[in-house]
Amino acid sequence: MTAIVEQIIGHTAVLTMNNPPANTWTADSLALLKQKVTELNANKEIYALVLTGEGEKFFSAGADLKLFADGDKGNAATMAKHFGEAFEALSGFRGVSIAAINGYAMGGGLEVALACDIRIAEAQAVMALPEATVGLLPCAGGTQNLTAMVGEGWAKRMILCGERVGADKALSIGLIEEVVDKGAALDTAMALAEKVANQSPSSVTVCKQLIQSGRAMPRTQALPLERELFVGLFDTEDQAEGVNAFLEKRKANWKNR
Repeated sequence: MTAIVEQIIGHTAVLTMNNPPANTWTADSLALLKQKVTELNANKEIYALVLTGEGEKFFSAGADLKLFADGDKGNAATMAKHFGEAFEALSGFRGVSIAAINGYAMGGGLEVALACDIRIAEAQAVMALPEATVGLLPCAGGTQNLTAMVGEGWAKRMILCGERVGADKALSIGLIEEVVDKGAALDTAMALAEKVANQSPSSVTVCKQLIQSGRAMPRTQALPLERELFVGLFDTEDQAEGVNAFLEKRKANWKNR
């Protein structure tokens, strides 16, 4: 059985977490995620990535707690390293990543969604970072990414108080971007991914870099960088293609170089 099933549809890669019954993460599946993102970065025909979970109940329940039952610090360090490397690779994907949350997203299951650019959740989805409930903490970007998205107050409610949120609440606090009916997350994510193909891949990459850098970079540095990267796009084939396609009233033929 493959822990992550990959399917290429047009310019979109669909990655399905496939470790029943709860699509939990293992060292091997985390290494596989990192590998697949690296390969997709090298494939210039891929503009978007959609991540979802196999089945109808779980997007992902995160790590299997049996991994930490013996209190082995060496094992904990190894798993933390795998989580960090995999989810940071996903966050650094050069295209647009969309999480299609089709059920429970708990712990590392929510953290992988937080590493994506956009999150779409089905109405029955439940999201939480319950690590402190079992004497742990979110070690794969959860404390940082959640706070950046929902603010300190709601991050503290979810992490420090163990509060779970449903899809509607997640939408209202900015944790996700859209709520859809049960069974519709993947189709909705794919429709959004198709829109990415209308954008210049070169522009998407640098725009994403600027948006994410803004979390930590002062505006006095971010604004000059924005202008610098704007000029840098004139070294790409996509810049001339995009402008001329618009002027000639035709669809752009992106080269992604």
